[in-house]
Amino acid sequence: MVAADDDALDGFAPYAVDTTQPSNFIEFTEVSVNGKTVDKYKAKYNIDFGIGADYTAVEGIVTFRGNNFRDGGSYGKAQISDELFSDNYWTVPTGSLQAPNGSVWTGSGWVGQPLVMTWPKKVREHMNMYSWAKEAQTLTEVIYATMDGNVYFLDLQSGQKTRDDLYLGYSFKGSGALDPRGYPILYLGAGYDSAMGGAHAFIINLLDCTVMYEFGQGDSFSLRGTLSFFDGSPLVDAETDQLIYPGENGILYIIRLNTDYDEKRGTLSIKPDNVVRWRYNGLRTTQNSFWLGMEDSAVIWRGHIIMSDNGGNLMCLDLNTLHLDWVQDVLDDTNCSPVLELEDGHPYVYTSTSFHGGWRAPMDGTADIPIWKIDAVTGEIVWQKDYTCHTEDGISGGTQGTLALGKNDLSNLIFVPISRTPSASAGILAALDKNTGEVVWEKQTQMYGWSSPVI
Repeated sequence: MVAADDDALDGFAPYAVDTTQPSNFIEFTEVSVNGKTVDKYKAKYNIDFGIGADYTAVEGIVTFRGNNFRDGGSYGKAQISDELFSDNYWTVPTGSLQAPNGSVWTGSGWVGQPLVMTWPKKVREHMNMYSWAKEAQTLTEVIYATMDGNVYFLDLQSGQKTRDDLYLGYSFKGSGALDPRGYPILYLGAGYDSAMGGAHAFIINLLDCTVMYEFGQGDSFSLRGTLSFFDGSPLVDAETDQLIYPGENGILYIIRLNTDYDEKRGTLSIKPDNVVRWRYNGLRTTQNSFWLGMEDSAVIWRGHIIMSDNGGNLMCLDLNTLHLDWVQDVLDDTNCSPVLELEDGHPYVYTSTSFHGGWRAPMDGTADIPIWKIDAVTGEIVWQKDYTCHTEDGISGGTQGTLALGKNDLSNLIFVPISRTPSASAGILAALDKNTGEVVWEKQTQMYGWSSPVI
């Protein structure tokens, strides 16, 4: 555990310049600790994240895009010869779920990609898996929370179910997250209300698939009323045993878990305490536009979180003081997640935004959708590349999927999916030069895309 007074964060000391002063965009912020509002906050357990590659040592994908830099999304290596998809694949059907307002949710959410874990046999022995899955010498489990209210557990090789579906009764749009320490814990947030109640977040024991803890439903600290959706994929600070979970209710949660896991005995419990909540209000925020709340999966580097909101704000926040370091104007409701990369030791963020009709332009009009490279120290824009996009009510144009960083031979590129351009029904997958933002190539698609590419 890192002591709260250790000076461990000198490697990243972000600050605002004139154009990124938080007061330009944010009206106020407030902090609550264990239900009581505090005037000044200092972390009881100091948060200090390392590089993304060090987030976890397990074999698998434990959070959206793999780690706290959101620069992954895959693990292992593949031998590619013909550059064609194999016809040796499996499929598993999913269902649908009707919400209280009559809307029906089907399939998998656009921000959701499956979690993947190669569970050691000694862990599987204590799980509620089918006998064949427990007894297999090796097994990689795919864990997919979908819109029909179920969490599915599947064998990566065959698609065979490894255990019974877990029905929670809420539509899930996001990936959720597994514990990076390899503990059998699933952190998962609902993306919409259901007949069972308001959306909220769950902490689930994967030994027996019981819910150990729930939070976020109708939180009185929220400035968004009863809306309490959780689309982003959270992160866990393994060193301090803290869950860090931004919500679309406009609250960032930091929860000390007090995890007690005995691998040999197959027992697991948590006793959450030191529940910290941070909220804010944007200067542009109204009931009908530039809403509060975070739908993206946040980046964390050292003691600072970088996250976009529904109100056009890209915010860098000190997790140990809960003071805003800087805020950049990203124009619109942002659904894609930021991606962080260290270039010659300097941190940069790549991100984009969407087009909500009526905010910046009429519903039947068009708006610019910039792709940005941003200096993570100051929040200043390094370069931007604009695309002209259309939109539809409830099905926005722009960059809905998260861009991908090129690796190895592609390390000079980023890959960005842009929807509803050049026409309202089409899209573009663009490869841009990291240094300049110039187009290297573009692939126009017949339909618009909301999914996130993976390298």
